[in-house]
Amino acid sequence: MLSKAQKSFRPVSITLRGLHQAARKVVERPEPEDNVTDSFGRFIQGVQSHHLTPTLLHRSKRMVLDSLGVGLLGSTTHVFQLVLQHCQHMYAPADISSVYGRRGTKLSPTLAAFVNGVATHSMDFDDTWHPATHPSGAVLPALLALSDMLPSKPSGLDFLLAFNVGIEVQGRLMRFSNQAQNIPKRFHPPSVVGTLGSAAACARLLCLDHAQCSHALAIAASLSGAPMANAATQSKPLHIGNAARLGLEAALLASKGLEASRTILDDTTGVAGFSAFYEDYAVQPLTSPDEEGSRFLLEDQDMAFKRFPAHLGMHWVADAAAAIHKLLLGEPGVGSQGSGVVGQVQDILLRVPRSKYINRPFPESEHEARHSFQFNACSALLHGEVTVDSFSQEAMRHPDLLTLLGRVHVEHPNDNPANFDRMYGEVQVTLVGGDVLKGRCDTFYGHWRNPLTNESLLKKFCSNAGAVLPWEKVEGLIEAVDGLETLGDCSSLLAQLQ
Repeated sequence: MLSKAQKSFRPVSITLRGLHQAARKVVERPEPEDNVTDSFGRFIQGVQSHHLTPTLLHRSKRMVLDSLGVGLLGSTTHVFQLVLQHCQHMYAPADISSVYGRRGTKLSPTLAAFVNGVATHSMDFDDTWHPATHPSGAVLPALLALSDMLPSKPSGLDFLLAFNVGIEVQGRLMRFSNQAQNIPKRFHPPSVVGTLGSAAACARLLCLDHAQCSHALAIAASLSGAPMANAATQSKPLHIGNAARLGLEAALLASKGLEASRTILDDTTGVAGFSAFYEDYAVQPLTSPDEEGSRFLLEDQDMAFKRFPAHLGMHWVADAAAAIHKLLLGEPGVGSQGSGVVGQVQDILLRVPRSKYINRPFPESEHEARHSFQFNACSALLHGEVTVDSFSQEAMRHPDLLTLLGRVHVEHPNDNPANFDRMYGEVQVTLVGGDVLKGRCDTFYGHWRNPLTNESLLKKFCSNAGAVLPWEKVEGLIEAVDGLETLGDCSSLLAQLQ
């Protein structure tokens, strides 16, 4: 006897013809339509060394040299020491990728990218672009760590190509938002675009196909983002370190076959992708480098290099205040200093953009001082300049500096936006006798409109790298970077970094 269930069962007939039809439907399924994310993947895969113009090579090599020097000096900081010790104690040893300024110390590639990225931003001495971000620190440590890992070292030209891809991707992503044009309030830009820039650069150096490149960007998007509230703290350098580390990790995962959203950069109704980081978002595809009129952003938008280790906005007020110092006491280092200024000054007025995290009347740490209009203006007014030593505990606690800080007032004129391409810094000093002196800076020396000369950049690099490396290695790095595009492989560059 058949049960009720057995009686109701009807076998399903599957024919060979049906299987063929189903298989054909799978095979003939169309590829997803081209979208913005796909255009970025195709660009990363498709760009070639012949697309690097002399201007790109020149500017990107300046960025590499400056970033190396800043990172080497950063390897002397307390923040770097903490992070390096953490990585050495908490993770299994891996003798693969070099650590800035540490002879014989090596870590896994992702951890080396992390600690070297932290070193690069530990003093806020790294380059700044427009729209506002620190592009080199997120990319260079990742590429160096990856190059150490690869059994066959990339050529210097391939290294520079990957570096420029990482910079270009960051610049294009920043242009998705008008909000990104201004000094940030929500997310620290390197923690957002820097992570994807690192992923793009590493994907290019790994020669991933265009789909894998797109996946690398999407994976990186899931590893991105850090709040601005951690600016001016010891944790801010982690933003750059994580961007380098997690971007490299995203590219390596994509190379293993890990997939992610194929529309991560697109503005998709009802579900947020990369657009989650911005309040306004207008995407643009990235055109092929072979397309007529296609240009890298770095060809038209040069880089800002800092003369002293502080937030970029500090350079405007420092130059304005230094001009007043010169009126009072002459050139820096000549004649009376410190108390000679204090005795003459009754009141100090700063006219600067409105930006909460860099308006710090009485900074309590070196990291807060690097993000204080008031501190940097008073330091320059006292000494005629701001230097690496200006942020030492001794300098920060000097009675003359503290006295001047108590005399500072701040105004935020409507014509002075929080935008590195449009802002200015103005310092007005009222003297004890009633006279008023004014200093104003519209474009400081080192800004992209008034870039550092090669001589000035070399002087900065030698000072920074020379604090860590013997002179022969400093010279070796200068030589390796200067001829980077001619190197058959980048081993000579890697060898100089310890």
